[in-house]
Amino acid sequence: MRHVIGILLQNEAGALSRVAGLFSTRGYNIESLSVAPTDDPSVSRLTLVTQGSEAVIHQINSQLLKLVDVVGVEDMTRGEHVERELLLIKIRVPAEQQEALKGLVARAAGKVLSVSADCYIVELTSSETQVSAFVRDAAACGEILEVVRSGVLGIARGARSLQGAAAES
Repeated sequence: MRHVIGILLQNEAGALSRVAGLFSTRGYNIESLSVAPTDDPSVSRLTLVTQGSEAVIHQINSQLLKLVDVVGVEDMTRGEHVERELLLIKIRVPAEQQEALKGLVARAAGKVLSVSADCYIVELTSSETQVSAFVRDAAACGEILEVVRSGVLGIARGARSLQGAAAES
């Protein structure tokens, strides 16, 4: 099963490497990874997506909490949450397909960031599934030159927060 895991960790050199190392030494794959500082510059939030049974995810979470840099861990897929991914895509679009691409962007609530002679750069923020579908559909409008995806970002719905989970751990 797919799991979105939120991790708060000290914003220090090597912290991300230790988290990634935990996954690689145990043979677990990280499907996507996004990390950035929080409102507290000494703490970063890492969101990663991985696959595994409940037992495997429980073991991963337990091992993560043993790392000295880790402040808190939450498997967001266990509760209601919101997921989003950012896509930047560069597409070479022939003149006869430009209206089709513009329609696709509008239906997906995307935004055209740049247009040159025959090349468009489009931004889309949506679910992982919708981003993948957009990339597939955009390929029918022209030649995809470059795809940049942020990876999944996730946050719990309601008052539940990773800070709260870290304080309770």
